[in-house]
Amino acid sequence: MTDQPLDITAFLKLILDALKASKVEYLIGGAIAEWAWGEPRATQDLDIVINLPVKAIGRFSRELGKRDMLVPADIILDTMLEDRADIPLNAIHMHSGLKADLYLMRDGDELRRSAFQRRLLVDYGPPIGEVYVHSPEDLILYKLMYLGLSGQSKHARDIAAILKTKKDQLDYGYLDGWVDRLGLNSLWAELKDDIV
Repeated sequence: MTDQPLDITAFLKLILDALKASKVEYLIGGAIAEWAWGEPRATQDLDIVINLPVKAIGRFSRELGKRDMLVPADIILDTMLEDRADIPLNAIHMHSGLKADLYLMRDGDELRRSAFQRRLLVDYGPPIGEVYVHSPEDLILYKLMYLGLSGQSKHARDIAAILKTKKDQLDYGYLDGWVDRLGLNSLWAELKDDIV
């Protein structure tokens, strides 16, 4: 397609164009969703949840290929059928090295299904435009899970930024219910005490 260097927003546009051309529903998470609810921070990869029907696998693979990302249909199908850890598909742009982690909707993943139903359309303005992102509550939940798994301070900073920005607008009943189900009560209480 092109060997011009890409920045993260141009790369996001390529992924969004491939999703649109494939008629695949999506939800953006991670640092890009943080731009909507907290504080913008730099990132070199994308976290995107996709609801990919089996019949759309070939079309999606071809659309990524047209945009210099090789993700073979058989790899997508194998990942979809894999029943173990929640490992994303990696769509890596051949010329820039930028990466999108594509998380597949899976049967039995109630949190992801809930987050997908609660996704919000946010207008980032040109060149991105309107995109679906995690609600602030769901972004907090995923950041809490990743903080618990990795201990990376960026997740705590992201949660703090959301709490400071959206504190009075959050659905704490939803948050507390999922925090309890996920066994993250002590981590959540500790973060709230430090921030609020």
